[in-house]
Amino acid sequence: MIFRVLLAKAQPNTEIRADIAVQYKLSPIVELNIGGEVYTTTLSTLKKHPGSKLAEMFTGQPKLRTDSEGRFFIDRPGTYFKYILEYLRSNQVPTQCIQDVYKEALFYDIEPLVKQLEDSPQIFGEMVARKQFLAHVPSYSENIELMIRIARAEAVASRQSSVTVCVVRTEEDAAKCHDTLNSLDMDKKSVVKFGPWKATPSISDLLDCIKMDIEAKGYKISFQPHVTEKGFRIKSYVFFYKFLFTWW
Repeated sequence: MIFRVLLAKAQPNTEIRADIAVQYKLSPIVELNIGGEVYTTTLSTLKKHPGSKLAEMFTGQPKLRTDSEGRFFIDRPGTYFKYILEYLRSNQVPTQCIQDVYKEALFYDIEPLVKQLEDSPQIFGEMVARKQFLAHVPSYSENIELMIRIARAEAVASRQSSVTVCVVRTEEDAAKCHDTLNSLDMDKKSVVKFGPWKATPSISDLLDCIKMDIEAKGYKISFQPHVTEKGFRIKSYVFFYKFLFTWW
């Protein structure tokens, strides 16, 4: 059994709301259903870090629902909980599925594991290097969503959608981009502009970030320089790129 319910009849002259007081006592052995994956561990393992959300779930009266077999149910990806459990048992920091385990460590609020994962090359590179760079690019996240909306609007009865992007690193480049855009035979509202920014990474680095973040949302995407039409100045036109969304 996962837990025992002890029923104690109210003693005379005891002020309680009912004749029966329900008191929960957790078994030292606990079975868990994490998103359909079943785990068995000890109560002390789950409560190893008292300040964590995971420990709080099993402190005092149970706060979780149970499944049909009486196992405590947590609606999270069960695949990655084994890494959380291994850390609680042996302090072993996972070396696989780092990004996903990091999300689970944040959810369960296991601070020591969160800090150790943040020191890993994968998380450090994402948080300190890439995310900090993208924070210098104005409206980056909003522009990613705008690209997706434009692509989806053009997807009707098509295998691919194309979105034109203007990427500029400096204010001077932004002015050139604006001048070139005025001479382009296209709807200016459909051109998504990124930049300028004050950071070391190049235009090529930003293009890779755009592709990476859109692919992370499940889209199949590629990009290439926008094909120059006759009469356009090459020097100004290099700021434009075409992103192709492939639907099938």
